Amino acid sequence: MRRTIPSSKGPFRADQIRSGDPYELSNGHAIQCMTTGGRGSRANLQGGSMLDSDPSVEEAGIDTGYSPSSDMLRAPDVAVGNVPNTPGWVQGAPPLAVEYCDTGQDEKELAAKISELLAAGTRIVWVVHLSGPRRVEVHENGQEPRLVRPGEELTAPGILQNPIPVDALYDRQAAHAVTFRNLLQRQGYRDLDEVRNEGQLQALRDSILAVLQARGLTVDDAARSALAAIDDTATLSRLLTRAVTASTADEVFAGE
Repeated sequence: MRRTIPSSKGPFRADQIRSGDPYELSNGHAIQCMTTGGRGSRANLQGGSMLDSDPSVEEAGIDTGYSPSSDMLRAPDVAVGNVPNTPGWVQGAPPLAVEYCDTGQDEKELAAKISELLAAGTRIVWVVHLSGPRRVEVHENGQEPRLVRPGEELTAPGILQNPIPVDALYDRQAAHAVTFRNLLQRQGYRDLDEVRNEGQLQALRDSILAVLQARGLTVDDAARSALAAIDDTATLSRLLTRAVTASTADEVFAGE
């Protein structure tokens, strides 16, 4: 049976609820939140890990409790931003909240939760539908909800650096691909191709040094620094050819 939240103020306060208690609060009324099934739990972990890896994200959490007022306590499935590493309920709201909607979801209660999060300061709420056709509802203050479908991307300007393909919120392999890209970018690489290119460049640099050293030619620090600064495979390949016949290391780098 669907339960309607009374419009009158309820008797409960957020400080009466402990971490781990299966309740949220809306206008002082307790809302029971049951444990998540297999499909939902996998989606929560998958989506939370992926969003947390975005290069612009400093804080993210799962089921983080937000209490902007004493009579409200809401815990989005995934929260991005405003997730301090401290005990207790968090003041305010996350900039981005993600809710997973599966079979048996109380649609009216979900709508109330979305409204309360937006009113508390959340900028964007994504509702990921796990039953029926794949689709994500996007809710923003002052705008009509819109649907984003597979083959399209979700964006959160000022919160996430990279767009999220809708498929990555459903498919584990797609989520891993996004996470991998994000982690590479956190280390300064654009994507896997750039990592491979850097590996090829370093292999050529190492080969040049190995050839010169095998021929008994001295490679000073200036030459090593010049070599490290070259990031073009064609140039390094040309230097490798020179290293085979050059009389000195300086001849290898002459004109470069």
